[in-house]
Amino acid sequence: MKKATLLILLGIFLNTLSLAQAENDSVFLRKGRFTGVSILGGTAYVGGITGLYFLWYSGYEQSGFHTINDNAAWLQVDKLGHVLSSYQLANVAHMGFRWAGVNDNKAAWTGGAYGLLFLTTVEVFDGLSSNWGFSWGDVAANTAGSVLFTGQQLLWHEQRIQLKFSYSPTNFAALNPTVLGENHLERALKDYNGQTYWLSINPQSFAGDRKIFPKWLNIAVGYGATGMINTYNNHVNFPDYWDSNFQRIRQFYLSLDLDLTKIKTRSEFLQIIFRLANILKFPMPTLEYNAHDGVKFHVIYF
Repeated sequence: MKKATLLILLGIFLNTLSLAQAENDSVFLRKGRFTGVSILGGTAYVGGITGLYFLWYSGYEQSGFHTINDNAAWLQVDKLGHVLSSYQLANVAHMGFRWAGVNDNKAAWTGGAYGLLFLTTVEVFDGLSSNWGFSWGDVAANTAGSVLFTGQQLLWHEQRIQLKFSYSPTNFAALNPTVLGENHLERALKDYNGQTYWLSINPQSFAGDRKIFPKWLNIAVGYGATGMINTYNNHVNFPDYWDSNFQRIRQFYLSLDLDLTKIKTRSEFLQIIFRLANILKFPMPTLEYNAHDGVKFHVIYF
């Protein structure tokens, strides 16, 4: 579902606002901060949902509420977009309420609930649109993202396992630009062939007081897919090439990564840049496995 990437962008925008506020600790009392964060969160919810409706749904025919099973779509790459969106929205809400003085556990629960509320509302919109439907698979993915964030925060009071994203342009978008994007920006949002989703694990955070790994070094496992011209199969668009040229293939990756939030700097500007950039997987040497080519080595993969 392409809307997942739009929600990621909304999360990055809110992240910017939260970090900008966090750098100005002396302006408001905590009560004032809590009020401000609550208003910002409510405004982002109402404004984000309203904007999404007019940008995405208003041009399509409405229908009675209905469900669909889209679990086979895009070899589940789109589902990971939902997981990432929910995770990042929970992260942003948690950060804002921590800045407002809310204790870590309550802020973690609030962040997880905020991400689920936002994305569940989107699912209701889907259920009322004739082009889509309420997807329990999407709900499960949204829940997984919130649980991943909230569970870690409650257990460790930090994110030892982060969700990240990377994208590289592919040749597939040009074959079906209406679905996969007609320009570079659209393709970054719509072309699932070029998207990879990562679990970036910080090994030093599991080592306790023993200094085994650099604090900023992560190990990342990723998932993506290629050869996808349309949502469920390619036969509708390219019947002559279904068996040979355009096989839909899952891809699995193992790589290193950087946790930019662990890099120490006194520059407030760099802290903001590092926090924003940390949603992206850092380009590194990478091993790939897929059923078609077996094991491949990429000197640099992004």
